[in-house]
Amino acid sequence: MRGLPPEIIQKLRLFLDEDIRSGDLTTDALIPSDARGTGTIYAKSETIIAGIPEIAALAEMMGLEYEAIVEDGEWVKHGDDIIRLSGSAKTLLQIERVCLNIIQRMSGIATKAFHMVQAVKRENPDVRVAATRKTTPGFRYFEKRAVSIGGADTHRYALDDMVLIKNNHIAVIGSAGEAVRVAKSRISFSKKVSCETRCLEETIDAIEAGADIILLDNMSAQQVAEVNRVLLEKGLRERVILETSGGIDEQNIGEYAKSGVDVISSGALTHSYDSADLSMRVEID
Repeated sequence: MRGLPPEIIQKLRLFLDEDIRSGDLTTDALIPSDARGTGTIYAKSETIIAGIPEIAALAEMMGLEYEAIVEDGEWVKHGDDIIRLSGSAKTLLQIERVCLNIIQRMSGIATKAFHMVQAVKRENPDVRVAATRKTTPGFRYFEKRAVSIGGADTHRYALDDMVLIKNNHIAVIGSAGEAVRVAKSRISFSKKVSCETRCLEETIDAIEAGADIILLDNMSAQQVAEVNRVLLEKGLRERVILETSGGIDEQNIGEYAKSGVDVISSGALTHSYDSADLSMRVEID
């Protein structure tokens, strides 16, 4: 189904089961079983579209035909048709909300990612914008894919992607440097080690211990720029990928892009976006 992994197809089935349960009381009471129709998802505002394969898969599993009028990553404006579903009118009405819930959220995330990436490119085209694991439980795949469609980096998908030493890990071990040394002694060379740091001293400690990535956490853009300057002076900057995160959104991401970092990660991509304004128009044949 449009190349989606089997586990994602299963998730889509669960989404339908959650909403339909034992049946659609309203549609069953009002719509004849033999009625056929067309459901067209259309835009009510300008947005990047994300979620076409997911809607196509929902249509296929429910026995509907579909015609994708646009593809993921394309911009639409108010009034533009996006995807057309056809078949049983009852089925169209049953799956309307699930389809919209998915494509509205994915398109909203993709659009936010695009705007944040563009804000960074205006200041420094070499800086990468990345998401975080601050995602909706059960919906991470869709949110991460939408981030990618919008032009940003997905970052870690799950805990087994790389080592990311955070403040609570450091509190248990005792210091950033010791946490990095312990991690590097216990994991494969194939996995990068990132360490979250909160000040210059902690940053230097982690770099000297062998961290591959430094995540400057909850620092102002000015503080990040100062850390970058000192690392350059000490000849340490080229040894690490420098990332920053914490309280970063469209309003201030441009300032961080000028600070000298390589990566800006923002949870806002997946927890503080506006769903796209889309709707479905159902017409009975």
